[in-house]
Amino acid sequence: MSVLAAAGTAPSIATQMFGSGLIGLREGLETGIVVMILVAFLVKADRRDALKWVWLGVGAAVAMVAVVFFVIHYGTSTVTGLTAEIIAGLASLVAVAIVTAMVLWMRTAAKDISGELKGGMERALTVGPIAVLTLAFFAVGREGIETALLMVGYAENTNGSLWPLLGLLVGIVVAAILTVFLYFGAIRINFAVFFKYTGIFLIVVAAGILAYGIRALQIGGVLPGGSSVAFDLTAHYDASSWYGTVLAGIFNFRPEPTVLQAVCWLAYLVIVLFLFLRPVRVPATPEPVLHASERH
Repeated sequence: MSVLAAAGTAPSIATQMFGSGLIGLREGLETGIVVMILVAFLVKADRRDALKWVWLGVGAAVAMVAVVFFVIHYGTSTVTGLTAEIIAGLASLVAVAIVTAMVLWMRTAAKDISGELKGGMERALTVGPIAVLTLAFFAVGREGIETALLMVGYAENTNGSLWPLLGLLVGIVVAAILTVFLYFGAIRINFAVFFKYTGIFLIVVAAGILAYGIRALQIGGVLPGGSSVAFDLTAHYDASSWYGTVLAGIFNFRPEPTVLQAVCWLAYLVIVLFLFLRPVRVPATPEPVLHASERH
């Protein structure tokens, strides 16, 4: 059992499903857009014969992500005591690092991802079916691994509940439906706005996972300061209330964090939100140089 689950009441079903559902919706849409770009390119290039290799690559990536998720989840649930806290803490820190890198990468790469995927598919078609399969596998697997690690850290405080997983699946199904509508032009989404606000949400969630990981490592004796409490709101905080279940279930909030937890949580939010929200620099287009004969 995780330290957060042991600390209080388990979050409500709606809370567990909402947070994971939003994660599934965002990550599912990212993955869906990748698949949509690959499929649309092959259809436009009249290479429908290669579609089966794309779907095989997508299927293999989904299977790999499922294996990674259940191996990590099973591994952390079969150990107990301080070892379990250390493993859960390290897994949480790894999840935060990868999710942070992916969110910041998506901030600048979103505008170029279509061209990169189309260029990669064009080269893969000249190599052969295995290259097409591999391209689809890594393009989808990259997003899937991020989701698997984020969910492992996110679900640590639900005490073995399956509701977060169900919420994730619902979010992915909704994302798949939206992707189909987008492909056929039935709906339009402002992706810049969508990924901006869901990115902020993921950063706040990751900050909570970071705080959880630090606390778990403090309990495991890996990090110091486990007894140094920054503040204690337990006398004025109802863990079983609607706000208590939302804060604990989605953002891993504790009413009595340690000093190290509070400092790292705040520092992470300030630094990562600054990096994420700062304007993306657009390379300046050099002005054409005029020859002497063209100046007059």
